[in-house]
Amino acid sequence: MAHYDLIIIGSGPSGRAAAIQAGKLKRKVLVVDRNDRLGGVSVHTGTIPSKTLRETVLNLSGWRERSFYGRSYRVKDEIQANDLKSRLHKTLDYQVDVLEHQFNRNHVDTLLGAARFVGDNQLEVATKAGKKTKVTGDKFLIATGTRTFRPDWVPFNGSSVVDSDDFLQMAQIPRSLIVVGAGVIGVEYATMFSALDVRVTLIEPRQTFLDFIDRHTIDEFSHQIRENGVDLRLGSEIESVEACPDHVEVALKNRRHVRAEMLLFAAGRLGATSHLNLKAVGLETDHRGRIEVDRKTYQTAVPHIYATGDVIGHPSLASTSLQQGRIAACHALDTPTLKESPWFPYGIYSVPEISTCGMSEEEIQRRGIPYEVGVGRFRETSRGHIMGLEHGMVKMLVSLKTRRLLGVQIVGEGATELIHIAQAVLNLKGTVDYFVENTFNYPTLAEAYKIAGLDAFNRMPIPDAFKVQKPQS
Repeated sequence: MAHYDLIIIGSGPSGRAAAIQAGKLKRKVLVVDRNDRLGGVSVHTGTIPSKTLRETVLNLSGWRERSFYGRSYRVKDEIQANDLKSRLHKTLDYQVDVLEHQFNRNHVDTLLGAARFVGDNQLEVATKAGKKTKVTGDKFLIATGTRTFRPDWVPFNGSSVVDSDDFLQMAQIPRSLIVVGAGVIGVEYATMFSALDVRVTLIEPRQTFLDFIDRHTIDEFSHQIRENGVDLRLGSEIESVEACPDHVEVALKNRRHVRAEMLLFAAGRLGATSHLNLKAVGLETDHRGRIEVDRKTYQTAVPHIYATGDVIGHPSLASTSLQQGRIAACHALDTPTLKESPWFPYGIYSVPEISTCGMSEEEIQRRGIPYEVGVGRFRETSRGHIMGLEHGMVKMLVSLKTRRLLGVQIVGEGATELIHIAQAVLNLKGTVDYFVENTFNYPTLAEAYKIAGLDAFNRMPIPDAFKVQKPQS
């Protein structure tokens, strides 16, 4: 029976990062994954596919050029489902190839099969061929991610009523689409298919959505997506879903009905832990299958077992999962533990993009911090004119007392790239004066930071450093 220093269940971002970190520490490490190929949900049905699909949609539809050439402009007149899938498969194959190379280079062993605990330090792995293998380890890391939530009242059929996994396998692009759930996944797919001129209705039972984002930013975003053709239905509870031969019918509790060719159910995900037999090691999950951990070390209630990534819940980002995996591996292997920076960015790859870092206006108000707001709109930059951007903005929140940057929200083209300027200033405890005093490349969208900085600066008391000193008489 093979024995390892660290056994990792799952090969998504956090599992991969932990395995490579352990490999670089020259420890004996095994990655177990229940799928046919490495990469986890992130590579095969989540982060990478949805972002690849978005880029393909924007390129083939000519979306970025329509402000110059009109709404009817297309790069390709008839866009088919296979057009979207071809780039997707190339990207996924490349991602898996890179991952396999990284594991080989760092002497990481892999085993494909479904893992379950059968003892405190023992796993049983069942392969699809029907073979069962037992392995033992000193430490374990659970990085199994999440699975789609499929309630009984939704008549999933894999064709006209689908979840986010099935959605990527669509045979043809629908003319109309209902998306249930205005979370990150629902918003991304709803807005990218609206860019394909699909008639999209986005249904959210609650009165608000993406509640971790600044409300003013969401108002700006909501206005843009409605202008782009998304029918956003907030506060619309669903009474029933019926899959008819040629359409899907959704009845709402407010007596309205919505009809479309396809329905995508994207209302929530559950921790993929039900198959792990966690009771064998004394671990429990919450009602959504998630595991509670120490957020500094990622240890569970059982000291030799760690958990990272989406399976532990918030923030459920590929970016933070990567760092969590490294930290957990270092702690498990008694190596000086890496640290996490206090401020990390959120990125939502919708059309338009949203990205934030730091506090929202609502959080600042709850904390009672006196603050000022600065806004820089992309249309105020020369780069914005060159790109034909009619919308997009950088919103900056600044402390009146210390002048420190408290948070930044961006809506618009390139938001997920631009946010890293804010992240650096936040983590280095910079002030609004950084944006006022520094020069940005011209023409760039990053100039919107300077515009926002000056907007806030001009509303604030002038600091002593900027006052003209009168000569002594």
